[in-house]
Amino acid sequence: MGIKGLACVAMLTLAVSVPAWSEEPSVDDAREALSKKDDDADSSKALAEVFQAAEKSYTLLKQGERTLTYGFDYSLLRDTQITTYRTGNNVYSVIGESEAQHTFTNSFTFDYGVWDNLTFSMRIPLVAKYDTERDLNVYSLGDLSASLRWQPWASHRGKPVTTLYGTLGLPTGTSPYEINPQNDLSTGNGFYSIGGGVNVSYVIDPVVLFGSVGYTYNVPANVDQVRGGRQLEKVDPGSSMSMSMGFAYALSYDVSLSTSYQMSQTFKPTYTFSDATLEGNEQTSALMNFSLGLRTSPNYIVNINAGFGMTEDSPDVLLGVSMPLDIQGLKAQ
Repeated sequence: MGIKGLACVAMLTLAVSVPAWSEEPSVDDAREALSKKDDDADSSKALAEVFQAAEKSYTLLKQGERTLTYGFDYSLLRDTQITTYRTGNNVYSVIGESEAQHTFTNSFTFDYGVWDNLTFSMRIPLVAKYDTERDLNVYSLGDLSASLRWQPWASHRGKPVTTLYGTLGLPTGTSPYEINPQNDLSTGNGFYSIGGGVNVSYVIDPVVLFGSVGYTYNVPANVDQVRGGRQLEKVDPGSSMSMSMGFAYALSYDVSLSTSYQMSQTFKPTYTFSDATLEGNEQTSALMNFSLGLRTSPNYIVNINAGFGMTEDSPDVLLGVSMPLDIQGLKAQ
């Protein structure tokens, strides 16, 4: 899944009118007038709204509500590619060239509230990738993804909010198994994926604590590619498990900060060649991410994030920005 931004809710301006009383107000009347109303400004509500605006995986929309979000992300992966295959006691290693891949992704995410506690999402990425070490580039559609988020229990003040999710990844991008890896770059994974998990968030004003765990099954794919002088016929990418945790802090009603840690473990892939079946290596990815949320107008929250990888299998640098798009007729009347 992907683990990514955060912002704060604008301060509410309350217009208070003083009614004329025909008789002297009682103590009960005064108590009622001073008591907190449901529509009064509430810092915990503000923080929760900001948190939802930034952490899309935790957001649920009201039935019929629609949102469209634009995101721009940049990542840098600098590495010397070494692929190791094993069969029995024999080890085969294919050492590739050094690479420095710069990936720019423009994405559009559409969210729709099916019910008050069920939200459907679809993400469309447009990818531009450059390898400055090998002087290669590619511009193409990335892998489309769709998800459902379901909140089985109503939210209550002082209690954690639990959301279950399911995801589907579609191999619409350029597959790494349909190109010449020495001369071309890919913009997708090349296989279908099905995943699910649970998100939990808890408001401790002015902080939101959040975490998630998930599992993804990557569907094996039949391919036709020559790798290392052998004919590759099938790839089992291996399943993966992921977790994330972090917190968000409201500096004000217009500014918020968040920090998160994300980690995923991908189990050993299996490669079926025409003359042998070989195993690859497990991969561990770990990321630290920092986000700043800014309310630029009453209806717009801009999220800016920066992060870095903590393992050899992770991107070295991550940068991103996201904001809502206001399209006439998009929102439910």
